Amino acid sequence: MCFIRAAIVLSCAAIPAAGQPLPERLEPCLACHGEKGQSETPEVPSLGGQPAMFVTIELFMFRGKQRRVEVMNESTKELTDADLTAFAAYLAKLPPPKPPTAGADQARLARGRTLAEQHRCGFCHNPDYSGREQMPRLANQREDYLLKALRDYKSGARPGYDAIMAQVLYPLGDAEIADLAHFLAQFQ
Repeated sequence: MCFIRAAIVLSCAAIPAAGQPLPERLEPCLACHGEKGQSETPEVPSLGGQPAMFVTIELFMFRGKQRRVEVMNESTKELTDADLTAFAAYLAKLPPPKPPTAGADQARLARGRTLAEQHRCGFCHNPDYSGREQMPRLANQREDYLLKALRDYKSGARPGYDAIMAQVLYPLGDAEIADLAHFLAQFQ
């Protein structure tokens, strides 16, 4: 596992210089986040269709080490503000993840839907969970990534620029968080 992480860090940290076309500069990013922004890497989010403002803010947080993920901190450290906004705009135009065609547990979907409604997830993230402004797209995101992100928000391991996620998730148990992640990942 350490070898895989080291390989990812090395491949993603080598973002080509500013003079190169944007798609070429993003190749190391898309090696982890998916060629078309659809991640196939465990616990790595799909970035296609994410709101540009959200991605910009996340990149700024990684560059400033307000969010600590070694590969992201390393790969953003030399990027300019213009680079970060250009990367975010490009990624926002990639297609969003498609709903899975199989694997949904109907009971978990129902529990997750109820939790999403009770906690008004659609208020900030849009009723179709497509995200907006600084709120990320949740619909059809990788389930393992959603589960990790929700657990990290609840525990405080993932800082945000707003404490609302920790407040929303505080009363939920781990099984409820898992059902919520399942529902969002399978959203139709």
